[in-house]
Amino acid sequence: MKQKLLAVLANTALTGNVYEMKLSGIADADIRPGQFVNVKAGNQFLRRPISVCDAEGDTLTLVYRVNGEGTLAMSRLQPGESADVLLELGNGYDLSSAGQHPLLVGGGVGIPPLYYLAKELKKQGIRPSVILGFNTVSELFYETAFRAVCDDVTVTTADGSYGVKGFVTDALPEECTHTYACGPLPMMKALYRALPVSGQFSLEERMGCGFGACMGCSVQTKTGNKRVCKEGPVFRKEDLLWED
Repeated sequence: MKQKLLAVLANTALTGNVYEMKLSGIADADIRPGQFVNVKAGNQFLRRPISVCDAEGDTLTLVYRVNGEGTLAMSRLQPGESADVLLELGNGYDLSSAGQHPLLVGGGVGIPPLYYLAKELKKQGIRPSVILGFNTVSELFYETAFRAVCDDVTVTTADGSYGVKGFVTDALPEECTHTYACGPLPMMKALYRALPVSGQFSLEERMGCGFGACMGCSVQTKTGNKRVCKEGPVFRKEDLLWED
């Protein structure tokens, strides 16, 4: 874990309540796909955990949804200002399990960490398929970014206003070698049941400290209670208690 004061390069709205923030100052950090950062926002006592959308050179990209005072304070940061950020948090995705044709599935603001994962898989010569799930077309973001990295990208909307009508499970391929997922819990549980292959699922829980000290984000697994901020947020499919 590293604590850094990062400079805000840009902070723009992608949709009505989803923002993309670019920060500089991470050149000496080791940030892996699936990890998250903890951002001190305004006068809030607790930091806000935000998944890493991209880490390239000295630039960190975060995509987040404004749904409370902390993220609202984040959305008001302007270029030239700075943000106090804890880096290198959590257990990220294991790329060695991907195989040659992995499937990346994201829903809503669970989509951003899969972008960094897709880029890193491409560097290894692996060609993932991607499914991006939204409720409606007005929530759509990052489709163009994914298409610049991946050849096979499918978008679903629950109301049918764009792409495939339905949920991500309505667009699953016939075959894949491994699954990487991040999104709402009902979506991930549906994927867990629908896909026979092994996978890795990024969970979300309310966090206190964000680095394993307070035990506030524990979840039950087949091998006991695990902290989402420390042993997670990424867990192996085989360790999750989602059979029922």
